Amino acid sequence: MTDQPILSLHHASKSFGPVQALVDVSLELFGGEAHALLGENGAGKSTLVKILAGVHRADGGDLLLEGQPRTFHNTAEARDAGIAIIYQEPTLFPDLTVAENVLMGRQPLGRGGRIDRRAMLSTVGEILRDLGVPLDPARPVRGLSIADQQIVEIAKALSFRARVLIMDEPTAALTGQETERLFRVVRALRARGAAVLFITHRLEEAFTECQRFTIMRDGRWVNSGPSTDYTIDSVVRGMVGRDVSELYPKLPVTPGDVALDVRGLTRRGVFRNVSFQVRRGEIVGLAGLVGAGRSEVARVIFGIDPRDAGEVHVQGTAVPAGNTGAAMQAGIGLVPEDRRQQGLVMDMSIERNATLAILGRLRRGPLMDRAREYQTASDWTTKLQLKAHRLTDAVSTLSGGNQQKVVLAKWLATGPSVLIVDEPTRGVDVGAKAEVHRTLAQLAAEGLAVVMISSDLPEVLGMADRILVMREGELVGELPRQDASEEAVMYLATGQGAPAGQTLVGGVA
Repeated sequence: MTDQPILSLHHASKSFGPVQALVDVSLELFGGEAHALLGENGAGKSTLVKILAGVHRADGGDLLLEGQPRTFHNTAEARDAGIAIIYQEPTLFPDLTVAENVLMGRQPLGRGGRIDRRAMLSTVGEILRDLGVPLDPARPVRGLSIADQQIVEIAKALSFRARVLIMDEPTAALTGQETERLFRVVRALRARGAAVLFITHRLEEAFTECQRFTIMRDGRWVNSGPSTDYTIDSVVRGMVGRDVSELYPKLPVTPGDVALDVRGLTRRGVFRNVSFQVRRGEIVGLAGLVGAGRSEVARVIFGIDPRDAGEVHVQGTAVPAGNTGAAMQAGIGLVPEDRRQQGLVMDMSIERNATLAILGRLRRGPLMDRAREYQTASDWTTKLQLKAHRLTDAVSTLSGGNQQKVVLAKWLATGPSVLIVDEPTRGVDVGAKAEVHRTLAQLAAEGLAVVMISSDLPEVLGMADRILVMREGELVGELPRQDASEEAVMYLATGQGAPAGQTLVGGVA
C-alpha cells in the first residue's frame, strides 16, 4: 500500500431537491488495497460512487486524484483519469468479440486505416493473461457467463490504464467457484498497485478480501478503518444501528401437524429419493453446496419441473406432478431464487405484482375489481412494512429488499399452507435481511410451514428449526437446531459425514 491515497473524497455533500443524499462524507482509496464500502440500501453508496465516476458532481467537498484537486464533468473524464466501474450486470455488445468489446472505439489500425485484428487480439490476450484468465479474445461475448462478462469489463478498464476500480456487488450472481476466480483477479489488480473499491452486502467476503472498511448510514459517513479493527457485530451496528443478534429474530414455536410430506422424490440426473416432512410452525432449512440439488427439489415440489418418482402431500392431500396450478391450489407458494427474472414483472406496478397470483379471485364478472386489488396489495405490503412512494409505481423502482417483500406479498396473498423461499435475502442489505427474517419468523409463529433454501450458513443456522443437508442430489443428513453448526453442515455437504462426537437425526453419520 502507498502512503498517499490514489483517490480521496473529503467532506462531500449532495442533494437532489429536498433530499439530502450525502452529508459530509469522506473516503480514501490506497493503491494495492481493496476497500469495502458498506451500508444498507439508501445509505448513499450509489450516490458516492456516481460522484467518483463523474455521473454526478458534488455540491460541496473536495475530490483529489493523487493529491491534486479534480472535477469530473462526465464519465469520460473520470475514465480517462483512470477510474472505472464494474457493474453487477455487465453492459457489453453480445454479437462482438471479447477483444472488440475491450477496445471498442480504440481498435489498432493498420494499412489503409483498417482495423488490425491481429494486433487487437494480441493486446487483449496479453491483458487477459496478466489477469490469469484463460478467456479467448476472439470469442463472441454472447453465451459468456456473468462471471466471464465481468472479466471482460475489468480487461476494458485495464485497457484504459485504470488505477481505481469500483466493483458494485460483483459476486451477487456468481457461483462459489466463479467468486473465487474473481477474487484472484482482484488480488492480481492489487498486486499491480490498483485501488479497488468493493461494494457488497456479503460481509464474509468483505472480511476475507478487503483491507479497509468505510461504513455509511442514512447518507452520512459513520467510520473508516482497517478491516482488522472490525467484527461482524461492529459492522452491523454501524450500518443499521443495532446488534447482529437482531438479524435472526427466530421465535420459539411448538410444531403442529405435518403440512408438507415429500416421499421418495426423484428427478433423474438431478436428485434422487428425497424424503422429508415439514410441520406447521416450522422453518426447515435446506442447505448444501451449489449444485447439490436444493433449488431443483423446490421446483419439482411446486410443479415447475416434472418428477420421475415420488409423492408430494400437503396436509394429507396428494399434489399432482408437474402442475403449478394444482400446487398453488393445494396451498404451496414458492419465492424463487431470482426475484427479478422469476418472481416479478419489473415494468408492472407494485400493486399488480403483489396480486398476480390471485388475479382470478379479484375479478367481478369479466372485469378486474380494481378497488379490491388495491386493497389486497395495500393490506399485504403494509403488513410487510414495504417502503414505497406509491403502489402504482413500477416494482423496478424499489430496493432489492423491498422487491423481495413484494414477492412475499404475492405468495402470502394466496393463503398458503407451505411457503418455500429460495435464497430469501440474496442481494439485499443487512437491514432488509433482518426485516425478511422477522417476517418469516412471524409467519411460522402463525402456523405457516416454511422451507428455506439458502447458501448463507449463518442465515440457515439463525432461522431454521431443523436443517436438511443435500450433497450431489441426495439428502445426506438432518441436524436439529440445538446441534447445528457451520462445521456440522459443511461436513455433511462435502461428504465427510459428521464431526467427531456428532450424531445426526436418522442415523446418517
